[in-house]
Amino acid sequence: MDKSFRWKLVILVVVLAASVIVTLPTFRLYGMPEAARNADTKEANDLRAKAVKLGLDLQGGMHLVLELDTSNLRKDDVPRALDRAIQILRNRIDRFNVREPLIQKQGDDRILMQLPGVADKTRALDLVGQTAQLEFKIVKDQAASRQVLESLDRAFARKRGVVDDSTGNRPLIDLLHGYPEFQIGGAMVALEDAPDVEKLLASVKLDSILPADASVVLSKPARNKDAEERFADGTSGRVLYVLSRRAAITGAEIKTAIMRIGLDANQPNAAGVTMTMTSKGASLFRRVTSDNVGKQLAIVLDDKVMSAPSIRERIPGGEARITGSFSAEEAGDLAIVLQVGALPAPITVAEERTVGPSLGKDSVRTGLGAAWVGTAVVILFMLFFYRASGLVSIFALVLNIFLVFAGMAALRSTLTLPGIAGLVLTVGMAVDANVLIFERIREELRSGKRVKAAIDAGYHRAWTTILDSNLTTLISAAVLYQFGTGPIKGFAITLGLGIIANLYTAVLVSRMVFDIALANRNPKTLSI
Repeated sequence: MDKSFRWKLVILVVVLAASVIVTLPTFRLYGMPEAARNADTKEANDLRAKAVKLGLDLQGGMHLVLELDTSNLRKDDVPRALDRAIQILRNRIDRFNVREPLIQKQGDDRILMQLPGVADKTRALDLVGQTAQLEFKIVKDQAASRQVLESLDRAFARKRGVVDDSTGNRPLIDLLHGYPEFQIGGAMVALEDAPDVEKLLASVKLDSILPADASVVLSKPARNKDAEERFADGTSGRVLYVLSRRAAITGAEIKTAIMRIGLDANQPNAAGVTMTMTSKGASLFRRVTSDNVGKQLAIVLDDKVMSAPSIRERIPGGEARITGSFSAEEAGDLAIVLQVGALPAPITVAEERTVGPSLGKDSVRTGLGAAWVGTAVVILFMLFFYRASGLVSIFALVLNIFLVFAGMAALRSTLTLPGIAGLVLTVGMAVDANVLIFERIREELRSGKRVKAAIDAGYHRAWTTILDSNLTTLISAAVLYQFGTGPIKGFAITLGLGIIANLYTAVLVSRMVFDIALANRNPKTLSI
């Protein structure tokens, strides 16, 4: 063997070794039982990070189209707001540990989102749908609160056509439990009356009725009975707070947000969120708590009061906490949305589809079945028409497929149904290259050349044609990847990797097999 051949052999061994290393996590992961594969263990997490991922059409998940509410945005600000929303949603989903999500623009005000492997629909929608507008507001004292509520009540009565207060028609006051007495924090509303209070508040434009320095906000509904607000008689309800309209501090000053267990002494097993302010936020927090000792500071998220702790003393450290009846998962999601910031505008779900795991398994089985059938037919074709030489092309074909999977694993790409289609197309192109080479070799043998000379001439003359056809297809794959989206990119990736692998295996590797087989021989015939 000459020196160049030895180098080719060394390169092949290195390529095979590297391919085995990068594909091993994929084989180990998908060789595990499903329960172990989906478990939150160090081994499974490490393997998932390195293995070839399955797309939405193969493993199931959620398909969402989100619409940005642009009614309060200037026309020139909409593109910037849409880009900001995509960035924030991507940060949230990344922290949600969704593998290979797709998040991209769709039109002028919509966002397409695909979340492979997500089974908890409610949690996902809560995570992406929260505007996460966080504000810290001072709670008004009882006298000021009573004055605001009675003024608001008169406005509701006038809306109903009642102009004389002596008639006793009090649309809002009659829904407040034990009014005019106040529980700590604000006026209490029975659970069954809370929907009516919400309807009343939504029926008018509050900003035009309330004083310039006041706002009215209901507390967030409790997530379980243990966390519900209690009246003196033991019944449950929510609190209607009267707050300063201007926020003392906003969520823009949140530096970190972390889920913790046991922040509330009354609910030692409940989770909450601790927040650390930026240096500017810490300075504001110091001043606000110093100026308002004895008052309550409401933590308002998306126009709902999460909690309203009393300020007992000046707080210098710039730390705050949100407590309630959160599970660890809910508190973790809340920490995510607070950490990455608020959306620039509310979003609504315009379209929602859930791809079930059973459909994903059917897709995998059908797609891979089609790929195997196509490959088997090609193998039989090569064996029938090219006999022993067909075995060389089969070896090159198997190596081609293996290198494609190795490339996908190395690039952390996702396998989709269109990707499987690209793989099948790659099989056809790999065989096409060998057909060109073998037909050239046959022509040289018919012209009277000896076997080694015919093989040399066959590879040499077919190379230009093979290179031209593969390069043009590779350019098409690059264009599809650049301008395509979602599944089209999956097709482009497998096709592109297949073409690169094909140029190596169908030409160089298959030639090496012939060289090894004929190294110390000079046969007069060739099985081709």
